[in-house]
Amino acid sequence: MTEVSHQQWGEVPGLPSVDMWVLQSSQLRVEVITLGAIIRSVCCRGKDGQMEDVVLGFDDLEGYVSDRRYQGAVVGRVANRIARGRFVVEGKEYQLDVNNGPNALHGGLRGFNKAVWIATAVEGGVQLGLTSPDGDQGYPGEVQVSVSYTLQGETLTAEYQARSTKTTPINLTNHAYFNLAGQGAADIYDHQVSINAQSYLPVDDTTIPTGEIRGVEGTPFDLRKPVLIGPRLKEVPGPGFDHNFCLSSPGDAWAERHAARACHPASGRVLEVSTSQPGVQFYTANYLDGSMTGKGGSKYGKHSSFCLESQNWPDAVNQASFPDCLLHPGEVYRHVTRYTFTTI
Repeated sequence: MTEVSHQQWGEVPGLPSVDMWVLQSSQLRVEVITLGAIIRSVCCRGKDGQMEDVVLGFDDLEGYVSDRRYQGAVVGRVANRIARGRFVVEGKEYQLDVNNGPNALHGGLRGFNKAVWIATAVEGGVQLGLTSPDGDQGYPGEVQVSVSYTLQGETLTAEYQARSTKTTPINLTNHAYFNLAGQGAADIYDHQVSINAQSYLPVDDTTIPTGEIRGVEGTPFDLRKPVLIGPRLKEVPGPGFDHNFCLSSPGDAWAERHAARACHPASGRVLEVSTSQPGVQFYTANYLDGSMTGKGGSKYGKHSSFCLESQNWPDAVNQASFPDCLLHPGEVYRHVTRYTFTTI
């Protein structure tokens, strides 16, 4: 049985007041705020029975309002990067706001992570809804979006839906940063991770996929069996992992499948992720630099956490060989991701 409650959490000048929703089962306690449909915390037990919050974040609303690293937020319309912020749909070229070097990232300068969503109770959780107007951040069509967070026992489920009045790219995900030792722990080097992917997408120096779908065999990206993150990070080119792992091949049915598992042996905490999305972006917080003060005064530095962002492949709108990311009028975009927290 999941208990669901909510209360006002704060005010943002010029925006509706922000509420916090609390989902409580016998195994987990999850906090969600209506700004950005943010997962603010997930408290789960280790093998010693101690509850720890394993999601990075902030003590107050102002932290989230000023945050530029998408802590816990739903990002969209299009998660990840679009090359040069440009794409062509139905013969018309669209130019988005560019906010990540030469590229558009996570929806633009003011993406879904900075909107206050409308919340309604559902069984075992909360549904958050948002209307993105035609032309929002340069995207075509008015889009109605919803995400439902429901909690059952040890599993938190996120179900996404969207409809559009014009053909538009869409790719929604949640950008929670996890540290299974607890959100204030210094790094994730003592975590083990496995990702159920035979291939990954190499990227250029602006983190845009080159178009190649490369097998993981014999590379540092072979995470099919559990790997200790610390030593493996030393083998990965660049500052760390920030790559899409291919859970399915283009043209495959988007069926829900096991995607990834992270384990912190010292505490015994395990996170398993399943999704109906064709990819997962594994990101090791390469650009957190200690300047951000998080919960309880924690300083979040490089490699202090990891993200497992279930999603379509980055820049799919510009790469014909990647899975289709276009939502057409009359269609419903729908996918599900589940996060299950257990102990070893």
